Amino acid sequence: MSTIDLDAYFARIGFTGARAPTLDTLGQIHLKHALAIPFENIDPLIGRTPQLDLLSLHQKMVLGGRGGYCFEHNALFRHALEALGFEVSGLAARVMWNVPEGVLTGRGHMLLRIDLRGTSYVADVGFGGQTLTGPLVLEPNVEQTTPHEPYRLIPVSREASRRSGGDFIMETKVGHEWRSLYRFDLLPQFSPDYEVTNFYLANHPTSPFVTGLMGARPAEGKRYALRNNVFTTHSLSAAAKEQRTLTSVAEWRAVLEGPFGITLPDTPALDAALERVLASSS
Repeated sequence: MSTIDLDAYFARIGFTGARAPTLDTLGQIHLKHALAIPFENIDPLIGRTPQLDLLSLHQKMVLGGRGGYCFEHNALFRHALEALGFEVSGLAARVMWNVPEGVLTGRGHMLLRIDLRGTSYVADVGFGGQTLTGPLVLEPNVEQTTPHEPYRLIPVSREASRRSGGDFIMETKVGHEWRSLYRFDLLPQFSPDYEVTNFYLANHPTSPFVTGLMGARPAEGKRYALRNNVFTTHSLSAAAKEQRTLTSVAEWRAVLEGPFGITLPDTPALDAALERVLASSS
């Protein structure tokens, strides 16, 4: 499979707009992808390494009713944007979300840069519970609205910018507090870079994608999040959340198939993995 099947991809995300490389098209596809295709790590959890080639992404996420994690989401999104004529490059980031202050993580996250008519944008449809639902202008120190939370890009230091062409921290406003998501620079990344990190995160015995269950999907006015056996619905308008502790594999399946809309893989390894997570969460 050398080029993406745009008809199938657009049917999956519910996009019926103009197929032109414009900012409006970028914003619409970014939002609809995030709303339609959930973030989930079922494959690493059951011992499978996610495959990042286009055919595998298409069969799993477009035709198979599945989601994926950052490498899968943003690789698929990139294929669609490039097929429409957008100029896209891949970037890498060090995750800071829920990481203790001062702890340096590896470049374990993928995001995209889009250059459009003299302006650069950042796009990211694969950051779990705080996934962007719209592109951001690559401009520092400006609060930018999205269909969900506000975001901003904070420059790290002048020295870092000289070394990398730009070094930024992506922040989001949760309630009244700005929180850091990840740190990235503008050095282009290539398929082998992502393949190495993807294999590590899907196979290392201490990787959070191997040891626990994650799920996330934005919806209109809210976000759904699943972390092991805790299912949370965040309301954006009320800045409130509802939490429920899942106590059985049946409850897990109902949540994954319901609010997250995942077509679960037909394998006994899934129930065994869920039982394992349940035991470790007790």
